[in-house]
Amino acid sequence: MKNKKALVLGCGVIGLTSGIRLLENGFEVEIVAARIPPDTTSNVATAYWYPFRVSPPDRVLPWAAFTYKKYMELSNIPGIGVGIFDFVQIFDHEVADPFWKPAVQDFRRVSMEELLPGYVDGYVAPIARIETPIYMDYLVKRFEESGGKITKLDREIEKIEEISADTRLIINCSGLGAGKMFNDKEVFPIRGQLVITSNPGLKDCINEEEGPLAVSYVVPHPSYCILGGTAEDNNWNLEVDPKISDEILRKCRVLEPRLEEAEVLGHRVGLRPGRTEVRLELEQISSDCTVIHNYGHGGAGFTLSWGCAEDVSIMAERVSR
Repeated sequence: MKNKKALVLGCGVIGLTSGIRLLENGFEVEIVAARIPPDTTSNVATAYWYPFRVSPPDRVLPWAAFTYKKYMELSNIPGIGVGIFDFVQIFDHEVADPFWKPAVQDFRRVSMEELLPGYVDGYVAPIARIETPIYMDYLVKRFEESGGKITKLDREIEKIEEISADTRLIINCSGLGAGKMFNDKEVFPIRGQLVITSNPGLKDCINEEEGPLAVSYVVPHPSYCILGGTAEDNNWNLEVDPKISDEILRKCRVLEPRLEEAEVLGHRVGLRPGRTEVRLELEQISSDCTVIHNYGHGGAGFTLSWGCAEDVSIMAERVSR
């Protein structure tokens, strides 16, 4: 057991799920982060299963499929913020089946009778929706009750050398922070702005990613809806832009006219951790310290979290031998 210790950088959904799987595999785990729930990017994410702004597809698919199955199991546990709804994606042009089709159950094409005027194609599949404040609390509780420790830092770690000297195994789940920490030029922010409204009786998620209303989506929860959104590369601004909120409302009311009666409850802005490709790999940074990188999930952190955590656990086991 002396080698089965891991230090996880980052306390968002990627760090917490990685930490949980390591604990389940017999590791002693500490998470360190300058921001912990409820103050993480994960806490303000829209959070439904969908591989958005993430690559490469051949690696994303197995991670997404593993996580999909995990959410189907978790949805049976009451009170943790995981539910199931139909994801409906529509297009104003004909499209092939998405690369992620093999990961989901009961995939089907949308019939012409179901499409809004002006749309000609689309598909439907049941997927997981996640209420992030509830689910992130669940992950923190599960991690700590499994024996994990969370340490809140008073500042961001800027260079890995600040902590690597006394640490044999580091799991790097630092998201955008990895850009500076590891001098990774492929890391960039993807700004997302959302509007929160009351729920006028909606049950299904509707999404348009490529047409005249792109990027627009309506994500209903039992008592509220999340409307999006934006995907602005290299924009670090965390302030709410009222004009963008107005445009989100306009587009989403076209997708779902019942939102005309919904009350606006609030706004959110977050920075997705973009990268040209997800980085999930080993790096030997010194003779005494190995880093397992797990970052760059774009708009799919919740979608890939358990699958990537599983790979982290397997890699960590190999390192600890």
